[in-house]
Amino acid sequence: MVEKTFDLIIIGGGQSALACAFFLRREELDYIILDDQDDCGGSWKHTWESLTLFSPPEHSSLPGWQMPESEGEFPTREETIDYLCQYENRYDFPIQRPVKVNSVEKKGGIFTLETTEGQFKSKTIISATGTFKNPFIPEVSGRDEFEGKQLHSSDYSSPEDFKDKKVVIVGEGNSGAQILAEASKVADTFWSTRQEPEYLPDDVDGRVLFDMASAKYYAEKKGEEYDSSKFNLGNVVMVPSVKEARERDVLHSEGEIQSITKDGVIWEDGSHQDVDVIIWCTGFGYSTGFLENLVSIDKKGKIPTDNTKAKETDGLWLVGYGGWTGFASATLIGVGRYAKQTIKEVSEYLKD
Repeated sequence: MVEKTFDLIIIGGGQSALACAFFLRREELDYIILDDQDDCGGSWKHTWESLTLFSPPEHSSLPGWQMPESEGEFPTREETIDYLCQYENRYDFPIQRPVKVNSVEKKGGIFTLETTEGQFKSKTIISATGTFKNPFIPEVSGRDEFEGKQLHSSDYSSPEDFKDKKVVIVGEGNSGAQILAEASKVADTFWSTRQEPEYLPDDVDGRVLFDMASAKYYAEKKGEEYDSSKFNLGNVVMVPSVKEARERDVLHSEGEIQSITKDGVIWEDGSHQDVDVIIWCTGFGYSTGFLENLVSIDKKGKIPTDNTKAKETDGLWLVGYGGWTGFASATLIGVGRYAKQTIKEVSEYLKD
């Protein structure tokens, strides 16, 4: 029996993989998607209960099919999961799950994937694994000595878990602001940031941010300068929960944590604060460790690429990792343009 070799294997089953699969409908390629999750929905299945998108449905859709209307201003976690599940069922993509890819090697122009379900072989690979599996927590003196509870935002579910506790939320980004907003309703909260948090205007949401990212994208393609000084895309988006927290006057940073003790934290001014819980809203690296036999990977998981194409290994592309592989490519609406271009390149590569 001859072992099957696919034209293409997509690793990951979230929004980036689905966007790539949409454009594969027009190609006569033998491909499969390998997803390490038990069910549809990607990383959204593991986010906190109250999380919402930053944009209304019409600005939060994958290519080909608009997200249905939301009950609120922005689609909820459950609405987003439902959309992703409906999307993959609508187009009947060939997805096998759960299959975790542990490593990949290339020999004689063919990739061999070692997985929890045995070996898979393919002529090309698209990595679409995102960041959620690689949470980042900074090294802070004394962190290992803390006797309370520590968790990353990727493990946060609901503020009710911390009712009447003293909680430090670390991180000045959107996840830090949003978790602070809801945890402060039931717990005694303290916000730790490296710098004073900055906020976008109330009327700026994901629609504006995507338009800005698009303008920057097209300007740079033309070799032109783009003035992005109007808004800092890294500032906190004023979603309803953060606006409400502002009204309660809880959006105040205590500054940076200098060190951690067994029962609390030391602030920049040397004062000690007893705390029960530390929630690290400190971002993610890239979930690319399984590619270490193919390419060089830095400590954040970043790989040298030319747009989405890996520079060091022919036949490998990476889609949906944010600014590194394309402006707004980690968003539902933004990943489409990079998925389309990637599938075009994969098809041309296979023809050659």
